[in-house]
Amino acid sequence: MPTVTSADGTNIAYERGGSGPALVLVDGAMCYRAGGPMRPLAARLTDHFTVYAYDRRGRGESGDTLPYSPRREIEDLHAIVDAAGGEAYLFGLSSGAALVMLAAEKAKAIVLYEPPLHATHDDDYTKRLTELLDDNRRGDAVALFMTLVGMPAEVVAGFRGSPGWAPLEAIAHTLAYDDAVLRDWRPADVRALVVSGGASPQGLRDGAHRAAQAIPGARELVLDGQTHDVDPAALAPVLAEFLLADTK
Repeated sequence: MPTVTSADGTNIAYERGGSGPALVLVDGAMCYRAGGPMRPLAARLTDHFTVYAYDRRGRGESGDTLPYSPRREIEDLHAIVDAAGGEAYLFGLSSGAALVMLAAEKAKAIVLYEPPLHATHDDDYTKRLTELLDDNRRGDAVALFMTLVGMPAEVVAGFRGSPGWAPLEAIAHTLAYDDAVLRDWRPADVRALVVSGGASPQGLRDGAHRAAQAIPGARELVLDGQTHDVDPAALAPVLAEFLLADTK
């Protein structure tokens, strides 16, 4: 397993596959290489790109160094880009899309899928999340997040008894990292495609539109029938067509 060393000394684990221009995939909340959508997406892109998937700090096989700040995550992503040759295409999903916007100065072009920028930040959520994590109530922090994103309470309660709950508790502290990234988001100045799902809640589609409006010249695209849990088979061709357009 290769790693890069970020600016603050944190080891960031990644994997690489395929051939072609470098493309780095950036996960959203509660996801990492072994527990998220990026490996299936990468498998559909390796014919066109050298694809880098990595564990954001505090997740999977990457390290973590306190105190946290979004700047550290920007440095982590830049370290992966440096390992890829100093410049790369970037794809970000959900809060990972907001991180891509923050780190876009090393990007040749970016694709964002449903960055959740659709509303004024929820200070009550931030306060409650901080309290739960400070009290080491990691399971309750995960449940709070799942409720925030629309999972019914009874479904959350049932999920807590499943084998899949423990891995989420293990990275519960990174919910605060995603929260900080979303508070810190800013416009990017790079060739960009912002994608949303036609079957996603209106709020998420509004967030994608807000991101597109913040990036000069950004293109917007709606994938019919897709939700926030986007199908890699639907996303990969769109991503490849947009990013490779400037190589033809």
